[in-house]
Amino acid sequence: MKALGKILGIIFLGLLLILVGLGFALTHWFDPNDYKDEIRQLARDKANLELTLNGDIGWSLFPWLGLELHQTTLASAQTPQQPFAELRMLGLSVRVLPLLRKEVQMSDIRIDGLNLTLQRDEQGHGNWENIGQPAKDSARDDTPVAQSTPPEPAEGAKDNAALPIQLDIDSLKVNDARFSYHDAQTGQQFSAESIQLETDAIREGASIPLKLSAFFGTNQPVMRARTEVRGNLRFDTALQRYQLENLRLTGEASGEPLNAKTVTFSAQGELLVDLEAQIAEWNSLKFSANQLHALGDLKVRELDDEAQISGGLSIAAFNLRDFLEGLGQTLPEMADANALGRLEMSTRLSGTPNSILMEELRLKLDDTTLTGNVAVADFSTLALRAQLKGDRMDLDRYLPPKSEADSASTARQAEVKSSSQAAGDGNSPLPNAPTQQAWSDAPILPMDLLRQLDFQLAVNFGELVFDKHPISNASLSTQGKAGLITLKELRADLYNGHVDASGKVDVRNALPQLAIASTISNLPADKFIQLDNQPSPIKGLLDLKADFSTRGNSQKSWVDNLNGKADFLFSDGVLVDANLDQYLCKAIATLNRKELSKESRSRDTPFEQLRGNLVVTNGVANNPDFKASIPGLAISGNGSLDLRVLGLDYHIGILIKGDQREMPDPACQVNERYVGLEWPLRCRGPLELGAKACRIDQDGLGKIAGKLAGEKLTEKLDEKLGDKVSPELKDALKGLFKR
Repeated sequence: MKALGKILGIIFLGLLLILVGLGFALTHWFDPNDYKDEIRQLARDKANLELTLNGDIGWSLFPWLGLELHQTTLASAQTPQQPFAELRMLGLSVRVLPLLRKEVQMSDIRIDGLNLTLQRDEQGHGNWENIGQPAKDSARDDTPVAQSTPPEPAEGAKDNAALPIQLDIDSLKVNDARFSYHDAQTGQQFSAESIQLETDAIREGASIPLKLSAFFGTNQPVMRARTEVRGNLRFDTALQRYQLENLRLTGEASGEPLNAKTVTFSAQGELLVDLEAQIAEWNSLKFSANQLHALGDLKVRELDDEAQISGGLSIAAFNLRDFLEGLGQTLPEMADANALGRLEMSTRLSGTPNSILMEELRLKLDDTTLTGNVAVADFSTLALRAQLKGDRMDLDRYLPPKSEADSASTARQAEVKSSSQAAGDGNSPLPNAPTQQAWSDAPILPMDLLRQLDFQLAVNFGELVFDKHPISNASLSTQGKAGLITLKELRADLYNGHVDASGKVDVRNALPQLAIASTISNLPADKFIQLDNQPSPIKGLLDLKADFSTRGNSQKSWVDNLNGKADFLFSDGVLVDANLDQYLCKAIATLNRKELSKESRSRDTPFEQLRGNLVVTNGVANNPDFKASIPGLAISGNGSLDLRVLGLDYHIGILIKGDQREMPDPACQVNERYVGLEWPLRCRGPLELGAKACRIDQDGLGKIAGKLAGEKLTEKLDEKLGDKVSPELKDALKGLFKR
């Protein structure tokens, strides 16, 4: 037996020496460079690939099957003049004997100067298409292929084929690689340059340290980024499970969207892709971009179908203003320079690759806390859906600061000031009607943006501050799509009053169309009827029902094209600086031919009710049924409000209800002849003047004097003539004096 063992050992040693000798002979007597043409043809036939070998082929056979290529290019056989890959050097070697056990044991793999260029032409054809498909052989295509059943592999072969390939590579190094893509149809370009990849030993089931760095760029928009990825790769091909542990991604980016600013970003976490379970996870996620720092986790299911995303996200408090400015975004000027100084957020995430839903959202912006749900239903159309509830928000902080008035407004302010000075204490002539435009013609609506919006928004606030007005229990429901924005509901409480409104904004055409219907109840009028820091000309609780429409895209065009109607009622109010007793006293003193003994002292006039209807036509509101109820007096009239220049023009009549009314001066004591007469006032001038724009209507007063004189003369005729003349003549004489 010992002799047999020795003989077998000698035989195996001899065979090994023969194999080594054959390997030496093959590698020294056989030169693969002599067969470049055959290799190229084989690539054309088997892979539809045009292979150009400009450099030498280096190789070894045993115990390592080694290969080294230099200056190699690859192209599709259909476009051989357009290589999609260039390679400066590729070097690898594989142990021969482990290959028989389906084990790939390799030394270092080195790839230098790989340049991968993918292009799609104007017809949409890519220079990489049809690669890997065998070239068509016309003779073979025309020959019918006999159908036969392939023989069953041997049992041992079955077992061997079922075994997975085992990888064992000492390291992988990719140096100075480049990738570029260009689409001639869209003009889109993408590139990755200076790609460096290094790994330690690659073995299945083991932790494989790796490092990858590259410079990326795009042209639409122009962007440049530098990135580096470090981590430990672990994979199991049998289970189709791949992990990237201790991921560390860092980099910085700049470009057109950042307006010459640079953003520094980083990400950490544990990545897992399980193709058997069709899931992908990013756990222990940490992300930062300049001042922004976030934590979370993401999970994706159904990778082979429409992926389903779930997870959570938490963003630590940061300065949103500084962050946006660091991204090159110019913020509009705000009344509060510290607005947007703090933002933090937490939410649960769910969605698909084309949508995202943020549930259980809690967002804190400055001093405001918002909770609810926000969703982007379709990223391609930016379809936004939101249901939010807020505690308190001061909108004035985020609005533009009060700026200097434009030229039209400045001119009108000068006109109002001049009229106010001329009005004095009410003894001056009637003010002239204003002529200066009161509104700006600057564009207001962002037309292009509104046409793109697709949103459904429902927001509730416990407290709001807008234009210094405290608003409580505010509720807003609105939606917009393709340029049609509908205000479904707007409700709010103000100063113990209530506002309810709805409306539409249609920007689908060149000229925007607007409509609003509103109901106001129990609202303190003086809080809102106030212009250019002037005191309100009226106080009281306002009830209003209005329905208006207009068109245009500026304050001026909105007012110029305003049409609609409104019913108004002021209750328990005061006419500010409106001394109706003094106006009435002057009129009576004039008829009594007496001088007032007291100087006029401006005071307010309280009223019980003031009501009427407005019909607005192209910015002018006609009020045919103005009525007011004042203790001892009844007031009625008609007139108009020219909203374009904020001017009023009214004819008002004051009716004394009885003869017991106390007057402010002995010269204007009421006698029974004055009771029941309608005493005339004319009000004209800027709306800001209020009652200061009113004067005694001298023409109307003359008619009253003529009427009273006629009545006095009639009495004397009756006394003198008695029954001496006929009734017909007496009536004729009375009629003569009444004219």
